[in-house]
Amino acid sequence: MFYSRLTRDNPLLSRSKIDLTEGLLPWIERRLVVCEINFTTKLSDKVAGYVEQGLAENTRRAYAADLAHFEAWGGSIPASDATVASYLAEHADLLSVATLCRRLATISQAHTKKGLTSPASSELVKATIKGIKRSLGKAQTEAKPLLKDDLLAILDGTGNDVKSIRDRALLLVGFAGGFRRSELVGLDKEDVEHVRQGMIVHLRRSKTDPEGAGRKIGIPFGRTRWCPVGALDDWLSQSGIKEGPLIRPVNRHGQVLDQRLSGEAVALVVKERVGAIGLDPSGYSGHSLRAGFATSAAMAGAATWKIRAQTGHASDAMLGRYIRDGDIFVENAAGVLL
Repeated sequence: MFYSRLTRDNPLLSRSKIDLTEGLLPWIERRLVVCEINFTTKLSDKVAGYVEQGLAENTRRAYAADLAHFEAWGGSIPASDATVASYLAEHADLLSVATLCRRLATISQAHTKKGLTSPASSELVKATIKGIKRSLGKAQTEAKPLLKDDLLAILDGTGNDVKSIRDRALLLVGFAGGFRRSELVGLDKEDVEHVRQGMIVHLRRSKTDPEGAGRKIGIPFGRTRWCPVGALDDWLSQSGIKEGPLIRPVNRHGQVLDQRLSGEAVALVVKERVGAIGLDPSGYSGHSLRAGFATSAAMAGAATWKIRAQTGHASDAMLGRYIRDGDIFVENAAGVLL
């Protein structure tokens, strides 16, 4: 059953989700070199270590997987523009446009790293990918926002078992903080500071902050029954967490495990809880908390700069992708006419 697997916390869900057949895995390990930088002089171990940290491990593995797929098909580096165009055309009906664009970027980078001219800059390849986009392109699938009213309905249906207490903290803190799932599960107990108005969460590192400058997110006390500060306090009291990972797995016996919950498990929690109130869980994910906060705040009339202060978006244009249809009926021009 679908929900039987959703109700178990699986610590192994933190493993890579690269969608490849097992036969390609050895290629991936060999092709991690695609993201390495070639230097003419030998680097010290310390310098080499910093260079290695310049690109995230997940990005390196994604690039390596893309190149492995290209080479398994029969391509090689260097590749001619005709070869790359053929690769794109043969996979146009098998892969999404977004995936093809990423594969093309990987092939391009593999050439530039070796000081070669990228075939991606040729008119043939540009015309091929443009034709694919016009023929098969479609809007990027976005996570459904978990709106405030639905979140409250979910919370009203939770119990007093350990997992429910954990899930309430996860959902409320994730929503109120506008966190990405990676940011949420990356929090430690030491990152939470209680203050008179609620709590301050110190976000040490995030997707858009690879250098680790960090930022502070204020989460005030709730005005309703479901307060994010109170929910987190309940979880810390129940779990006995004194330090280390803040959001952790709970096994089927109600025992809190001494490790960090995976980002994938956050998505399963959201889907399970959404399904429990009768909504179709398809389309919801761990990102639904962040999208739901932005959309709900916009619907409530919050200024976009205040929403961005919470989510960390650099511009209103980027935030607009998350607000979805929150203000589509606010001062709608048709409402003046009909």
